[in-house]
Amino acid sequence: MNTIEVKIYYEDTDCGNVVYYANYLKYMERGRTEYLADHGFSVSELASQGTVFVVARVEIDYRSSARLGETIVVKTWISEMTRVSLLFGHTMTDKASGRLIAEAQARLVCVDPNGKIKRIPQELQERAG
Repeated sequence: MNTIEVKIYYEDTDCGNVVYYANYLKYMERGRTEYLADHGFSVSELASQGTVFVVARVEIDYRSSARLGETIVVKTWISEMTRVSLLFGHTMTDKASGRLIAEAQARLVCVDPNGKIKRIPQELQERAG
């Protein structure tokens, strides 16, 4: 499991000073990038070696709103791995109170630079799974 913290700035919010719903996708992306980095993989290095991950599906349950000035904790893990895809789990909570903000899953598919589905490299399967 990987944990990152995200401070909520004005640019993250809507007119009601709550996080705009689509921004949670960005926080999840950061969490996945850091998860891979913590397991020794750079997303840019993987891409330069011909391995790219694309989001095939995202499912989010919004439980409460994050607000301007809060810091949220994004936890990320791999809950399932197939030969060609990764299912990441995510939770987002308020750092100060522990209040659950959102729960999500994102399925990423491994593709080559031309977008053709390919197997996840063995080393990544072993170290990140």
